[in-house]
Amino acid sequence: MRVGIINVTGYAGSELVRLLYHHPEAQITSVTGRSAAGQKLGDVFPHLSDLDLGIQPELDGSLDLVFSALPHKASAESVIPLLKDGIKVVDISADFRLRQLSQYEEWYEVTHPGPQYLEEAVYGLTELNRPEVAQARLVANPGCYPTSSILALAPVVKEGLIELDIVVDSKSGVSGAGRGLSLGTHFSEVNENVMAYSVDGHRHLPEMTQELGKLIPPPAGDGESAPLALTFLTHLVPMTRGILSSCYARLKPDTFSSWEEAKARLRQLYLDFYSGEPFVKITSSPPQTKQTLGNNMCLLYPTVDVRTGRLIVISCLDNLVKGAAGQAIQNMNLMFGLPETMALEALAVYP
Repeated sequence: MRVGIINVTGYAGSELVRLLYHHPEAQITSVTGRSAAGQKLGDVFPHLSDLDLGIQPELDGSLDLVFSALPHKASAESVIPLLKDGIKVVDISADFRLRQLSQYEEWYEVTHPGPQYLEEAVYGLTELNRPEVAQARLVANPGCYPTSSILALAPVVKEGLIELDIVVDSKSGVSGAGRGLSLGTHFSEVNENVMAYSVDGHRHLPEMTQELGKLIPPPAGDGESAPLALTFLTHLVPMTRGILSSCYARLKPDTFSSWEEAKARLRQLYLDFYSGEPFVKITSSPPQTKQTLGNNMCLLYPTVDVRTGRLIVISCLDNLVKGAAGQAIQNMNLMFGLPETMALEALAVYP
């Protein structure tokens, strides 16, 4: 399988190369990065020097699949010609995640260059959309925050066990902001500091609302489902990689005989829901971001505050792997009928 990567010089692009290096069925044959065009990949990233690849301004040669790691809008502009040529695409940007054009243009403040593809694109949260991903030619790789949050909440939303007034409080390492230089990610600004950002609304919020909304069970009789009210707050913490999301929702009181019983039942629900999933693990204690460093795992810890009847789910993942490049490869494997875990079985780097 011949693979191309658009924007290899970003964090997600370079992480794709690192993970694909040991993939037995995928050969990277073309990579782009306009700011580094004409240079060897190993000159830009010495740890990738074993791959004798030159960075080009545009893809060339025959390709079976392309990963696009460009920013929004630029990504869609680059992949639309590929789709017209019959090349499969996994887009790591936000360009094809939202089904409603108006939502995309409101939150990203640009005109979408290819709205005709929004209905066709498959949302690539593999654990929830596996059959659709396997048949897709265009996969919209989920955002890092939505991956952690949707996986954390999917079982209880789907079973109708919580009130739909949900709070997600997330912390991310600095690499989530990308490789571009900015004052907000300057070492002196970030080190020994934690700050909230996008307090008035993060761009990943409509993505989370859209995908969780699909899981809400239909109401009994002729009633209408209660609307999903999701409060999502993000924080930047002084580390390179990792996302930790703390998710809160009030349990429906008539569903459990006691909150202690709820704690045991909910843990079993999560174990059953993700049974057989290679990249989601239900932990016996609250997970830590270092426990996912460099691998494609999402760790979940569901519990109940027995004093208040509130569900708490802690979710951890590496934002550059399960939150970006690793999940993209997981989707690629499905799209080509390969074992889903191929090239993604590395353990976390600890400490």
